[in-house]
Amino acid sequence: MNINDNYLNLEQSYLFPMIAKRVAEFKKNNPEKEVISLGIGDVTLPLPQVCVKALIKASQEMGQKETFRGYGPEQGYDFLLEAIINGDYKPLGINLSKEEVFVSDGAKCDVGNIQEILSVNNKVVICDPVYPVYLDTNIMAGREISKLICKAENNFVPQIPTEKADIIYLCSPNNPTGSVLTHKHLKEWVAYAKKNNSLIIFDSAYKEYIQDPTLPRSIYEIEGAKEVAIEIRSFSKTAGFTGLRCAYMVVPLELKGQSPKGLVSLNTLWRRRHTTKFNGVSYIVQRAAEAIYTQQGKKEIKEMISYYMQNAKIIKEELGKKFKVYGGENAPYIWLEVPCDSWQFFDELLNKCAVVGTPGSGFGEGGKGYFRLTAFGSRENTLKALERIKKL
Repeated sequence: MNINDNYLNLEQSYLFPMIAKRVAEFKKNNPEKEVISLGIGDVTLPLPQVCVKALIKASQEMGQKETFRGYGPEQGYDFLLEAIINGDYKPLGINLSKEEVFVSDGAKCDVGNIQEILSVNNKVVICDPVYPVYLDTNIMAGREISKLICKAENNFVPQIPTEKADIIYLCSPNNPTGSVLTHKHLKEWVAYAKKNNSLIIFDSAYKEYIQDPTLPRSIYEIEGAKEVAIEIRSFSKTAGFTGLRCAYMVVPLELKGQSPKGLVSLNTLWRRRHTTKFNGVSYIVQRAAEAIYTQQGKKEIKEMISYYMQNAKIIKEELGKKFKVYGGENAPYIWLEVPCDSWQFFDELLNKCAVVGTPGSGFGEGGKGYFRLTAFGSRENTLKALERIKKL
């Protein structure tokens, strides 16, 4: 047999396993030191109690003959689809049908899986610095990739390309820089996509962290976006579902793609792929996801996000005295400009402070000279880490 030799074009290891390996080695050699991680974007607060209660109730249902459920609908149960539409989109004046929403086991999976219905001949544009999954999954597929270097002087907002792109990845609020696209920015991108018959894959996994009420929460707030954009969202950072796994993707009915037979519905193609290769998120997890849209759920989510954003504010204010700092206002990520190579800074921070962050160069060429910290630690550990960093 032959392999997919596109995999040989990947970096030797995915960014976060590389970090984990270095940290494990440090812990082995320094067992007496307490290591604090502000690196990988994993949450530390427990699940909202409203979700825990929903998990317990749903688990009990699964233990009774009358309420037991086997295979569920691959696209998601109606109760969750309706909660998503009424909770996330109707308040923004966006109308969706249940046929347009697909529940999945994670935004990371959706980012990679959606490519299966798209030709490998498409030219892809990604921002740089960038969440590595956008880049790596397209390298795996063998697509031609162009990068838009996002610079500090433009607040890390990507500029419209001068050449035609078939697929564009946008992330807002952005991971890793913390920048957020405005209505004006999104209008320009939607106009570009319409003009060039392009597809925008819009990752808004961190939309609940936006504090500024004037900023868009969805690309579908822009007129015409349903004709050119797929939106991906996650419950991981919204409600602490990193260990439960639940997300969703919106594929509008208006969205069409080119084929030798003419225009084809991407919704139809994705439904066919989704129902063929995926058996659906568990009933128990979907009930927990539904619970965050209740009045109590919204209250608990707001408290959780407020906690993390207070961490972000503290990190930004304290490190702003020592470094040039970006992000942290409408996103849980803080982007530092550092005085040396970002992997060198990683090693210095680990060895001298026992604090873990993420080297900016791991997010691409545009991340060289930068470093990402997350606000997802506990308040106690966040404050401890800052005291150590300030002594560098």
